[in-house]
Amino acid sequence: MNKKATGFYESFDRKDGSRTTTYCAGCGHGIVQKLIAEAIADMELQDDTVFISPVGCAAFCYYYFDCGNVAAPHGRASAVATGISRSIPGKVVIAYQGDGDLGAIGFNNAFQAANRGDGFACFFINNSLYAMTGGQMAPTTVAGQKTTTTPYGRDVSRDGYPLRVCEVFAQLEAPTYIARVSVADTKRIMQAKKAVRRAIEIQRDGKGFAFVEVLSPCPTNWRMDSIESARYCTDVMEKTFPLGCYRDRSSEAEIIQPRKATTTLRDLLGSSTVVESVVDASFPTIGMKFSGFGGQGVLSLGLVIAEAAGRAGRFVSWFPSYGPEQRGGAASCSVVMSGQEIGSPTVDAPDILVAMNQPSLERFAPNVRSGGAVIYDPSIPVEFKPPTGVRMLPFPAIEVAKNAGVPKAVNTAFLGALSAHDLLPIDDDHLLSALADSFAAKPHLVEKNIEVFKAARQTVWEDKVEMGR
Repeated sequence: MNKKATGFYESFDRKDGSRTTTYCAGCGHGIVQKLIAEAIADMELQDDTVFISPVGCAAFCYYYFDCGNVAAPHGRASAVATGISRSIPGKVVIAYQGDGDLGAIGFNNAFQAANRGDGFACFFINNSLYAMTGGQMAPTTVAGQKTTTTPYGRDVSRDGYPLRVCEVFAQLEAPTYIARVSVADTKRIMQAKKAVRRAIEIQRDGKGFAFVEVLSPCPTNWRMDSIESARYCTDVMEKTFPLGCYRDRSSEAEIIQPRKATTTLRDLLGSSTVVESVVDASFPTIGMKFSGFGGQGVLSLGLVIAEAAGRAGRFVSWFPSYGPEQRGGAASCSVVMSGQEIGSPTVDAPDILVAMNQPSLERFAPNVRSGGAVIYDPSIPVEFKPPTGVRMLPFPAIEVAKNAGVPKAVNTAFLGALSAHDLLPIDDDHLLSALADSFAAKPHLVEKNIEVFKAARQTVWEDKVEMGR
């Protein structure tokens, strides 16, 4: 009687509650996954294990493994495993990938993780082609092998040579364990079982990156029966991909001790002048959008306001968005300031919009929240109906900057106008100090920009007096 596999769910819901997997007859995935599941169950690690499923034939592993599960985007299992191993240290993290997921689109993710020695086990199933999509040539396709895209066999002069991942990873200093095994017959399965357990033990003990490549039959895409495909593994694949342990430093490897996160911004920056953000439930969350052409100082304006808010003890974020153009292209940034921690730096519906050209005004003004404000230069025509409940505040920023003798300081003029309209709940002292520091590389411009700031405020005040407000 076969021993019941442990580490799996009692039923696989993907197949209507049955114990039948999605794999073809003779496929090696089921064998490898049984070895992994039994190992984590025998070591009593199920509650401490996170399994990362790939995109490919093994995409539905989360229906099988009775542990924590995450489904990764195509090729990103190693990247996701890196994030999880760092965010919840002490867990056993397993990335499971195939020829396309690791050998092709995700190779650099896995390679860089190996180079860093990240704390997870990576199992790479090598069946020498893209199985899920119909048997096309993969980086691991052996020389002369026929696939749906190499009907005459892989021609190395045109298609390159097979990618030997173990040999590549073995050139790196950081990995703790690297091995290549096979599941083509009973003897090889027992060797694979030892390698699987060694990789998981390394994770249990916190000793770094472990990599196990498994040569696996693919009868369906190889157009062979199970016996023929097993022989293909041993007689053909092993000539290109020799089995063996390429590295095992587990006995001397030290337990990885991740650097402890700094507890305060002051510790991180090493400065006693840093102001820590203070939780203030009475202070609202304010989303701002600044937009215009590249070169108009849009991003700088947002940075000054973000810096000033930080100096005022508020939680703040600054999020830029711009194209490849250094000048003339569209540019914008979002600033969020709040009395509480900020969940996302994006601003889809701003409370305040500063539009420095017509495209920005037309694009973002319709999304401004009711009760919010839009400030723009009157030279920009308003060719749309403003949203209900939103104040439209034309301000001659270009003229103010020009009259002050600094025509490029239009962004500083808008900063002064925002202050004068009481749209920024920040003291002028913080605004001016942040403005001055933004010109650290050009100190001769500080005084001129402060003059522009004050001239802008004066212009708004005079306008309010004239309007009787």
